[in-house]
Amino acid sequence: MKKIIGFFIFLIVFFTNINSAFSISPEVFIQSTVNRASQLLSKNISKDEKMNQLKIIAKDTVDIRGIGFYSLGVIRKNLDEEEKKVYSDLFEKYFLKSFSSRLAEYTNPEIEVKNKEILNKNYTIVKSVLIGTAERPEVKIDWRIYTRNPNNPLIRDLIIEGLSMARTQKEEFAS
Repeated sequence: MKKIIGFFIFLIVFFTNINSAFSISPEVFIQSTVNRASQLLSKNISKDEKMNQLKIIAKDTVDIRGIGFYSLGVIRKNLDEEEKKVYSDLFEKYFLKSFSSRLAEYTNPEIEVKNKEILNKNYTIVKSVLIGTAERPEVKIDWRIYTRNPNNPLIRDLIIEGLSMARTQKEEFAS
């Protein structure tokens, strides 16, 4: 009996350590996401193929549902579960099309992660810079990362030169 209890304690400790070993820091998460997108955008493939692959990256890394409900504002409180599901599905399609079509135009974007600011256990801001070129100036980009689950951080907002994309989206929806 002691061996069985000892074995279960070992399994609990082992799997607890595995989960923490696989957690990813927000700045590493952003740098790997940016690298993944940059490699894709540098490929010599059609815009449609880039858009399709960017949608996959966004589904893996962005809290589309969270952004959608934030964009909806207080109206979300008046929706029943079926209306929320319909809205979430429509918002995801809208977000992915908008996101991928804008980003597919970039070629070889270089983003350098600078540092992070932990706001609380649920949110971290990762500060970065889009490196300037002869065609475009340097751009400061802050990423609001939802870190409630350290094994699955998600992007909740981009703040480009001080302008929150989520807040802008919310204001557009409100109008």
